[in-house]
Amino acid sequence: MEKYIPDIYQKNIYTINYDSLILRGIKCLLFDLDNTIAPVTIKVPYQQTRDLFDELKEKGFKIIIFSNSPKFRVKHFKEDLEVDYCANARKPRKENFLKIMKKYNFQLSETAIIGDQLLTDVVGGNGVGITTILTDPLETRDHIVTKFNRFRERGKIKKLRKKNLFTKGKYYD
Repeated sequence: MEKYIPDIYQKNIYTINYDSLILRGIKCLLFDLDNTIAPVTIKVPYQQTRDLFDELKEKGFKIIIFSNSPKFRVKHFKEDLEVDYCANARKPRKENFLKIMKKYNFQLSETAIIGDQLLTDVVGGNGVGITTILTDPLETRDHIVTKFNRFRERGKIKKLRKKNLFTKGKYYD
């Protein structure tokens, strides 16, 4: 069950304590796109997101949008936010996590994934041994595959809650 437990759980990307990540030695942030950075229905980032990413870059973080979405969707956010990206990441599979870390020369201990799904973001990040940060989804609308994952995720969360390992809505750093 440990592979489903995030290291950090916060309401959204704006409530994460990024200074504490710096203290942990995190230098590279892999951000999921859909329902983490922006709702699935939004085609460009909010100004609040632009401001956050500018602040994170000033703090010295390398930011990479790491999404299972296709290139045509991710590319608009990459350009607008002036960050790098990996589209069609195939999370939770390990190979693209490892390719990104090798490409940008980051160690496992220096990398964190931030996303809204246990079965892709958390399982994938835990599978390679990087810091995992779960956020609540920004909206209830999802892609069809994600709807299936959310159904499976609810079952996992129920089991974790029964074992006092994770509770949805109980945030922690």
